[in-house]
Amino acid sequence: MGIINHSKQHQNQEREWLGSGFRAENFIPGLVIGFILGLLFDLTKLDGNHTYNAKKKWSSSKLQTQSLVLKSGDQELKMVLVVRQDLKMKAGKIASQCAHASTGMYAELMQSRRSLLRQWEQCGQAKIVVTCKNQQEMNKLQEEADGIGLPTFVVADAGRTQVSAGSKTVLAIGPGPKAIIDSVTGKQALL
Repeated sequence: MGIINHSKQHQNQEREWLGSGFRAENFIPGLVIGFILGLLFDLTKLDGNHTYNAKKKWSSSKLQTQSLVLKSGDQELKMVLVVRQDLKMKAGKIASQCAHASTGMYAELMQSRRSLLRQWEQCGQAKIVVTCKNQQEMNKLQEEADGIGLPTFVVADAGRTQVSAGSKTVLAIGPGPKAIIDSVTGKQALL
């Protein structure tokens, strides 16, 4: 009998402990503290081993540029969308390809650089659309942007409407500090 009573007392103590732990006055502060700690860990997460494109790795010079971007909290950030003119896409096609480029970049940044994404959101998510002549010029702009550590994303069309499948239609560069982005795309004509 003594063992059974001891077991029941232990179960009652466990129930009392669990019952007191899940009261609203205990649960809500714990939830708030957990949320705040989660934000702090997310904001202090190191990004050195992440990539913007699965095929690219960051060099040390690119990591230095990333640090410049992270420290640019007071700078204006923007994204530039570079549209190929040789494909002769109509306005609606250009609009949808630019949307693919900006949402593709956004999705990559959600995985790798949330702090940069938040800074860009706080700056109003500026997006500028410029043109390039052809694939070669687009490749040159992408290499230049990659070389200084700016994020890039290229849209390859599915080929359902106006252009051939796999055609590279739009290059997204940034978000990044306006001056750094302009050093790559500043000479491109606005669309």
